[in-house]
Amino acid sequence: MAIRALLAGALVVGTGVGLGLWASGGEDGDGGVPAGSAAREPSGGTSTASEAAGAGSDAGAAVSPTPTRSYALSTAPRTIPAVRSHTPARGPGWRPAAGRRVVVSDADLADEGRLIAGELGMTYAGEKDDVRAGDLRLALNDDEGANPESYTMTVRGGRVTVSGPSDAGVFYGTRTLKQEVHGGGTAPEGVVRDQPAKPQRGFTLDIARKYFSPGWIEARVRELGDLKFNQLGLHFSDDQAFRIQSDTHPEIVAREHLTKAQVKKIVALAASRHITVVPEIDSPGHLGAVLAAHPELQLRNASGVATRGAIDISKAASASLLDDLLNEFAGVFPGAYWHLGGDEYQALTVSNPAASYPQLAAAARSAYGAGAGVADLATGWLNDRADTVRAHDRTMRVWNDGFFRGTSVKPASDLVVAYWTGKEIGARVPADYLSAGRKVLNYNDEYLYYVLGEPQTFVYPTGQRIYQQWTPRVLRGTTAVPASYDAQILGGSFSVWCDLSQSQTQAQVAAGIRMPLRATVQKLWDSRQPALSWTQFKALADRLG
Repeated sequence: MAIRALLAGALVVGTGVGLGLWASGGEDGDGGVPAGSAAREPSGGTSTASEAAGAGSDAGAAVSPTPTRSYALSTAPRTIPAVRSHTPARGPGWRPAAGRRVVVSDADLADEGRLIAGELGMTYAGEKDDVRAGDLRLALNDDEGANPESYTMTVRGGRVTVSGPSDAGVFYGTRTLKQEVHGGGTAPEGVVRDQPAKPQRGFTLDIARKYFSPGWIEARVRELGDLKFNQLGLHFSDDQAFRIQSDTHPEIVAREHLTKAQVKKIVALAASRHITVVPEIDSPGHLGAVLAAHPELQLRNASGVATRGAIDISKAASASLLDDLLNEFAGVFPGAYWHLGGDEYQALTVSNPAASYPQLAAAARSAYGAGAGVADLATGWLNDRADTVRAHDRTMRVWNDGFFRGTSVKPASDLVVAYWTGKEIGARVPADYLSAGRKVLNYNDEYLYYVLGEPQTFVYPTGQRIYQQWTPRVLRGTTAVPASYDAQILGGSFSVWCDLSQSQTQAQVAAGIRMPLRATVQKLWDSRQPALSWTQFKALADRLG
């Protein structure tokens, strides 16, 4: 690509040879202008990059720029999710090149530095105080009170500095930079200031009904990290299978499963991308695989008929079994969050639970008094499981249909509502939880549920529909809750559920969720009306890969 140096009258050539490698020459090795900008006649500003780049340069550094060269005012970078603020400036921008350095201000940023250096074909130089042309510097700042996931990226004088109050914020800055220079692009001159609207940005994967290979899950972790997601939910126990190795109860584990070593590798990879893996062992429903090995704990109605997936919560052995698993897997998943499940307990979907399941009604009265019912017993079950998990210092979430109306036993105050549907019996609108002060996560099945085989009324969600219609405040159906509740909505999760597991291959799932994931994170990062049209957003996603 030839670039005309208007004032010098010279022609400088810079040829891209891959993501991180360009021929040296001209403007700090790239001899060009920011992507989306063209050199133009001066309008009162000229580049001063030569002055800034000269200090600290060593032999072999890029040639100093021509001091009289002019540049157009830079334009904001195009990334997914979009940056929230960009202050333009005049200058050449920045591109990575072999031999250029990634340096850090603090040893705590070594992992982020090594990762971006490898991705951009640069040299990781560790902690350095000197300044060289072409450097990418990662730094921690002392911006007290700032959003810990925020960052500032400054492109100036042929160098880049990414700073933030935490290593997570700095990591997100490197994700923006990686997208900016993708395919030979240029990080535009100026300052990006960016932070997410929502602190929890998740993707939930049902690995119980369908086996997903470790390699496939690891590929999704890398994709999620580049998109600034920060949670991966793993639903690994259901009626069809229990999919992770268990040492306390090996009898419940499916033949095709993940070993603990494989899971710990996934967890470590996720941590390197600032993603927390959130486990879910759903109970007291959806336990069919566990109960297949423990039929004595299967819930049966008054006629002795087994109830699908439901454990008999009147039996002490049921609680012991679940607590064994919760305690065991707390050592496998060290993150701060835990999903207790709680949805679709079949004992509470019949017209008269006490008559259908007299043993549950009797246990409720024994534990909570003469006026207690089966819903009280189910609420007490979740509270007891929460006590088990709380001992491991976790924050817990429960599906919204695990919270019941009119019970004398109240759900623990620290349980976050994972709101997924308004179709359950006795459905409660989101405002019921929000007005009571509950914090809520958005799993809206109208937009964010990718259910294999499209059973019942489900259809595969599209990125376009999410991008154009959904926001984190749209918790149920298509209607947003009032803006006054916004702070109680912690974020949300796009979910893959494998009800008809053979309907799609792993590759088809990856392709099917590609644009929905990008649209979801755009709205979790910035819930305002996007600047790009859907057509522009999709074209950007296609360009970024």
